[in-house]
This record gives sequence, C-alpha cells and structure tokens, in this order.
Amino acid sequence: MRNPQRIPWAVAAVLFAAYFALSVQRHRRMESTGYDLGLFEQAVRNYAHLRAPVADFKSPGYNLLGDHFHPVLVTIAPLYRLYPGPVTLLIVQAGLLAVSAVPVTRLAAESHGPRAGACIGLAYGLSWGIQQAVVFDFHEVAFAVPVVARVTELLVRRQAWAAARWALLLPLVKEDMALIVVAVGAHLYRTGDRKAGAVVTGVAVAAAALTVLVIIPAFNPDHSYNYFGVAQNGPENPFTRLFTPVGMKGNTLFALFAATLFLALRSPLALLTLPTLLARFWASNPFLWGTHFHYSAVLMPIVFIAALDGLDRLRRPGTGTLGRRIATAAPLAVLAAGTVPVALGAQPLGRLLRPSYAHVPPDVAEARRILAVIPDGADVAAANRLAPQLTARCRVLRLDPVFLARRPRWAAVALPGRAGPPPPREEVAVQGLAASGYRPVARGGGIMLYRR
Repeated sequence: MRNPQRIPWAVAAVLFAAYFALSVQRHRRMESTGYDLGLFEQAVRNYAHLRAPVADFKSPGYNLLGDHFHPVLVTIAPLYRLYPGPVTLLIVQAGLLAVSAVPVTRLAAESHGPRAGACIGLAYGLSWGIQQAVVFDFHEVAFAVPVVARVTELLVRRQAWAAARWALLLPLVKEDMALIVVAVGAHLYRTGDRKAGAVVTGVAVAAAALTVLVIIPAFNPDHSYNYFGVAQNGPENPFTRLFTPVGMKGNTLFALFAATLFLALRSPLALLTLPTLLARFWASNPFLWGTHFHYSAVLMPIVFIAALDGLDRLRRPGTGTLGRRIATAAPLAVLAAGTVPVALGAQPLGRLLRPSYAHVPPDVAEARRILAVIPDGADVAAANRLAPQLTARCRVLRLDPVFLARRPRWAAVALPGRAGPPPPREEVAVQGLAASGYRPVARGGGIMLYRR
C-alpha cells in the first residue's frame, strides 16, 4: 500500500466486513437472542422515539438505566430512527469493534513497519475476546473497546491529559468501566503524571459512586444496584473466592495473555487489566469467570498494546540479539496464533469458512413465515431465541409464567430442536398456556404460535 497511514483503516475495513457478515448471518439464521439483542433493541427503539429506554423483555416497563448505566446507547437512536431493526445495532457493534483495531495497528506499524502492523492489527481483530463479543449479539461494551484502545495508545505515547480525557468517556458506557479508568489514573500517577492521575482517579471514583448509589437505584424498581457481587453459596474466604474454581479462572488468565504469546506481560500496561479481572473473579456470576460472551473484549486492546510495548522493550539496546530476533518474528507469530483457531473452526469467525453457513436453513424460513402471522404492534410473549425477530415491530415480553399473567395476545414458543431444549422458565410457561386461555394457531420451523 502506497500510503502506510491507510493500513490501520484497511485492517479495520476487513475486520468490519467479517464481523458484519458473522453477526448479521447469525441473526438471519435465528441464532440471535432476546438477551441481549432484543433487550437492547427495545431500549434503543424507545430512545429513537424520545422515550425512556424501557425494555419490556427484561420486565414490563423496566427502564434499563435501573440495571446498568449506559447513556451512550442514545447515540444509536438517530441511525435507528432511519433504519429501524436489530441489524442496525449489529452494524454499529461491528463498526465499533473494527475501529478499535486502528490504534493497535497504527502503533504496530510505526514501531515495526507496515507489514508487521497489518499482522498485529489482524491478530488483534481475530483475538478470541473480540470474536466472542461479535458472536454475542449486541452489548454496550462495544462502545468501550475503541475508547480503551485509544486511551492505551495515548499512554504509550505519554500524552497524559489526552489519555485522561478519553478515559473519562468510559463511565458513560457502563458503570463498571470506572475500574479501567481507575487503573489508567494509577498508571498515570505511577509514571510521573501525578496531577492527571489524581484527577482521573478522583473523577472515576466519584462517577462510579454516583451511578451505583444514586442514578441506577433511582431507576431500579427495587431502588438498589444488583451487581455488588455478593456471594451466593460460594466460598467466603477472599483469597479462595478470587481464585476458585481454579480451572475456569486460570484458563481465562492463560487465554488472555496467550493471545499475544505472553509478550504483554513484559509491559507495565498489562496492569490495566487487573481491576477488571479482580472484579470479575470476585463476582458471584459464573459467566464472568470464563472466556465466553463479551466480558473480555474491553481487555484485548490493553493486552495487544501492552504486547507492542513489550516488543519495543525487547528491541532496546542491551537486550541482545535474541531479543531483537523475537521482536522481528513476533508479529507474524501472533497473527498465526489468532488465525489458526479460526481456520480450524475453533473460534466464531471460522463459521464464515463453511459454505453451508451462508445459507438460511429451510426451517428458519418456515419459522419466519409463522411469526409473520403476528400483526405489527401486538403484545407477544416470546421465547428468548425468537424475541429479536419481533422486537422491531411488536411489544415483546419474555415467555415466562409471571409475564403471561399480563395476558399478552400472542405467545411464540420455540420447540425443542437444533437450538436445544428451552430454558426451564419457558417450559413452565408453555405448560400453563392452555390454562391461561391460549390456543395454538400455527406450527412450523421449530416454533409454535399461540393466541389468546
């Protein structure tokens, strides 16, 4: 490429195409779910019509600001108003995650040359943490990933106040992003930018306290914050609780740093991951402990930029010939580490290499035909995997015995099949449909439609 400055954006464009293809095809194949694509679409849809971000799928009339603090979602509203539907959210997420590769690629290209920069940028985009976010429908954390990448880049460049300004955007994405902001403040303070570090840390602590103690409880129906990590029948010893189960949490740590062949551990920037990891391992929710879902996406920019910093340290005078050889070979090796799992189908983007994945199965087309029977604007109690097919045009509740008591006109049931058995609450709700006055009106494509 004649203009090396275009390489980061070229890498981002390639990644966007891959992310877009995977996420949209998942939705077309009815592999997306109400948690969280349908739920977030309801909130954005309300924002687009100048209403509070109510997500009826979580609970009828539930304001999502009572669950997490994510006002950044309002920025999707204008685009959603022009192009309503869940695909708009998937496109936004694909773009945000792809753009996060720009700071990583730019730093790598400046230090190691354009080709090495492209290798590192693609390796970052193929990292398991980013891929797991792509395959998890939609989540507001996608907004944090490019911001964290930019903040970490600015830390490498020793632009303290610029890094501070970018970091202070993170609490607008989600309240727990304050953990990364505190880590940034501590890094600035430790590296000599004490004023910037103190300001960042102070604002982060104040913002976190305001959101979890005041704002979220004000919107929460129980007037509380639900994610303080109180143990539920788990180990109470602080040390034991942080490190058990050893297998799952150890695997997460290993996978996180193995993505860069452990080069990130040569840089103090790796410490930026510590508060987030500690909070996740302290939590009582087992989903936070592992490598699935979106939880590690925000850490991947830190790990890759820390690895670049580690490589730069290997190239410094006095590190010897071996260090310089490692620094030269590392970009291609890191790319290989990210590419091989995809090629083998061990990571989500590997699905795009299967020709059959480009086709929508016949039962999905039949299921869509059945769902089209439901009129626009209707109230529907829907199974989790059917909800995002309806949230753009209906008021969708969860298929749950509690919400069936509100007597929605329609119920859309996912029958056991290729998606596996339904969750227990859905099974209980289905068993009570007849007694609640619902009668089957259509069946096909692995779903059953009921009307009251």
